[in-house]
Amino acid sequence: MDLLHACRDGRGLRTAALLRRAHPFDKELQIAGLVLDLGELLRPGDAAFPRDHDVAEAVRQLLGERVARLIRLHARAGEGAGSGALAAAGQDGEAAAALRQAHDGADAAGPEAGELEDWQPVLELVAAGAYRAAAGRRFLPRT
Repeated sequence: MDLLHACRDGRGLRTAALLRRAHPFDKELQIAGLVLDLGELLRPGDAAFPRDHDVAEAVRQLLGERVARLIRLHARAGEGAGSGALAAAGQDGEAAAALRQAHDGADAAGPEAGELEDWQPVLELVAAGAYRAAAGRRFLPRT
């Protein structure tokens, strides 16, 4: 939470709020929107470097592979990969397109995005699901 507080402009919070309204049951998508701008902290002042890939790797262990994949797909959409590349990714491609749209619209969304602390239960829920998924993979027998 402290790291998210360091993102001063609140764009991640507005992105997550837009996604909550448009996709209320997709918590991983909402959290991807919330943490997307952490790249500004990972590589401050380096606008030329694709920071979304750094964010995806940074959050993968804590928030799970799907959140990381959505962030990577968001980066591909921004690099001009186009809707064809996102469509090939299936449902996650559609979710990444929604993430891109919400992130782009977050600047115009206004200040009514709620408080960051409101997202703590959702963060904990997604992190717990990622932990369970990782633990399940660890103990499955290899075939």
